[in-house]
Amino acid sequence: MGNFDENIDRKNTNSVKWDMAETLFESPDVIPMWVADMDFKAPKEVNEALMERARHGVYGYTIADDELKASIVDWNKQRHQWDIQPEWLTFSNGVVTSLHMAIQAFTEPKDGILIQTPVYPPFYNVIEAHDRTIVKNPLVFEDHYYTIDFADFEAKLKEVKAFILCSPHNPVGRVWKKEELEKMAELCVKHDVLIISDEIHGDLSYPGYKHIPIAALSEDVANQTITCMAPSKTFNVPGLATSYCVTSNQEVRAKLDEFCHKQGFNNMLNTMGQIAMQAAYTHGAAWVDELTALLESHYQYVKENFEKHAPELKVVETEGTYLLWIDCSGLGLDSAGIREFFVKEAKVGLNAGIDYGEEGSAFMRLNIGCPRSTLEEAVNRIIKAVENRR
Repeated sequence: MGNFDENIDRKNTNSVKWDMAETLFESPDVIPMWVADMDFKAPKEVNEALMERARHGVYGYTIADDELKASIVDWNKQRHQWDIQPEWLTFSNGVVTSLHMAIQAFTEPKDGILIQTPVYPPFYNVIEAHDRTIVKNPLVFEDHYYTIDFADFEAKLKEVKAFILCSPHNPVGRVWKKEELEKMAELCVKHDVLIISDEIHGDLSYPGYKHIPIAALSEDVANQTITCMAPSKTFNVPGLATSYCVTSNQEVRAKLDEFCHKQGFNNMLNTMGQIAMQAAYTHGAAWVDELTALLESHYQYVKENFEKHAPELKVVETEGTYLLWIDCSGLGLDSAGIREFFVKEAKVGLNAGIDYGEEGSAFMRLNIGCPRSTLEEAVNRIIKAVENRR
């Protein structure tokens, strides 16, 4: 289905990942393995649909029609066994945008917002930008696996108005089990805390793991939840700026829609983003199956090679996404030293773990959404740099 071995030159395409790498890492020789987009072409059907639309040549205002909504409904039904209705959808240009909207619509300045750290940096920004208060429920890290401290979670719920869930979790790679989601949901309903669930990586669970939308657990949970989703990570189309929220609670959805309209968002999508999303959700299932199997094999490759040749670096047990969370404490360096090691000595550009919270200070995040040849070169560089330090 997909040519995941093709090496595509992305330089000079205004690529954040590649064209900002030299400035960010201060070297032209660094392999960029950082920001969360992949180096794979979108599925053939997506590109064909975009080219067909381009041949039409007119790019006027575009409505989110019934066919687009049906593709979203069908995708979630087939992929996640989640029954949603077309009228539950609110469109936006990105999940982070949706988080900003939800925080403003449903909380007030100084209100507490709960997050599970270490976590995706925009979660911090979304809270602080609107003068809300960050409340942390740090994940428990034991035997290179992350779990939830539910006693602390419930205690913190008493201090907050909303909880931003990251599911699957970026950067630690957890695909939350049903019982974990049920416990979080039960406590949020008990304490009347709104769940704003970022599920942008939800399609990228590895074989043997299953992503469950938290709102799919029950009607009570759905009534307490705004679910933020997008095709962007799944099909590598983040530059097309297309996402949506699923909100079954009519009162909550009306308030969210009203706030969006007041900010100038009128539920209208980018024309090409809409075309790509419909094509991806209609034709992309087999491509995603192939992709997730590839990503799981990439994870195993990195894990096994570090265990064998660079045991100072330990890959956290990962269940989904194309992002690996690497424990670098064995290097004996502080967060600045760890970043410098990867950039200056290994010549590989990763995301610094400290950006995900103080709990990530000894970690780095590695993007494995690339051809195997690129991954092998990066891993070999890192192993050689570790060996040179001994």
